[in-house]
Amino acid sequence: MKNVDYIIVGDGYAALFFAHQLLLNNKSFVIFSEGKKSASQISAGIINPVVLKKFTTFWLAQEQIDFLKKSLKEIEFYTGENYLIESPIHRIFHDENEQKLWLKKSDNEELKNFLDENFDHLNDVKNDFHTGKVNQSARLNVKGFFAGLLNYLENKGNLIKEKFDYSEIDTLNSTYKDFSFKNILFCEGMGVKENPYFSNIAVIPNKGHHIRVKLSDSIPEDITIKKKHFLFPLDNNLHFYGGTYDREQLHHEIDHSAVEQLQKGLSEFYLNDFEIKEVHFGFRPTVKDRRPILGRHAQYSNLYVFNGLGARGILNGCYFSKTLFDYIENNIPLPKEISIDRF
Repeated sequence: MKNVDYIIVGDGYAALFFAHQLLLNNKSFVIFSEGKKSASQISAGIINPVVLKKFTTFWLAQEQIDFLKKSLKEIEFYTGENYLIESPIHRIFHDENEQKLWLKKSDNEELKNFLDENFDHLNDVKNDFHTGKVNQSARLNVKGFFAGLLNYLENKGNLIKEKFDYSEIDTLNSTYKDFSFKNILFCEGMGVKENPYFSNIAVIPNKGHHIRVKLSDSIPEDITIKKKHFLFPLDNNLHFYGGTYDREQLHHEIDHSAVEQLQKGLSEFYLNDFEIKEVHFGFRPTVKDRRPILGRHAQYSNLYVFNGLGARGILNGCYFSKTLFDYIENNIPLPKEISIDRF
């Protein structure tokens, strides 16, 4: 029987950022990874402190940005890789009214550090009313982040590549197969609906598509362009464009109406030809109040959940991993805004 402090079930942002907290604090653990591409692993990786539809911000935005940058530097120390891409978002304005609203909001105390007062004009796309730059915005190298961290954890013996079997948990003796554990943390995204301990948590699937395209005339600048969706460069001369939001069409197949929506959206500001090379989709675990769900099982005191990260998986997963660790290890109460007990 191998003794560990934690068993983590899942391999998305919540799981890996929590694993980082365990590494920092010299806790023993294993991660069970089924090996499927999670919503996290096909996400855009956008790091954005602003809601770009309404030019507003959100709860703890600056704190989350600062903590993410600190955490990524810590992760770089043991993986040897910097996964932060300092590529700011440029929001294309639809009209003069959006320009005026942006400038008005940039005087707001919560937004002045994020909304740049100087507008830019991009040469390679249609932006008749210029663009606004989101300061402190960036991207995560999603492919590198997951490959690097999972490879590091596998080499350390922390990664177990198999599907977790709930029926093998012995809650009375705190064992799972040949492991004796102090705590189990479930970070399963929408997979939580198959979890007999936390299947009733209030997460709602939100299906998102993105396309990977080859532009006939490439955009030379490494920036992230936002109109309806995000456009930014990838490897192999491809660009990412997406993603959509859909709570209705939840089948596990490509929704061609979503692809058409993306084609139309990209054509509105990129006026040259492009070719769709790949279509991807995933199911974000979202919550009605747009805040994650963290907490302890009502009956089994060493079973925990970390879910509901939604479209801000990177920021939520990173920042609240420390909050959850302090709750479990140091008995610091969870903020009511993210506690499982709020429902």
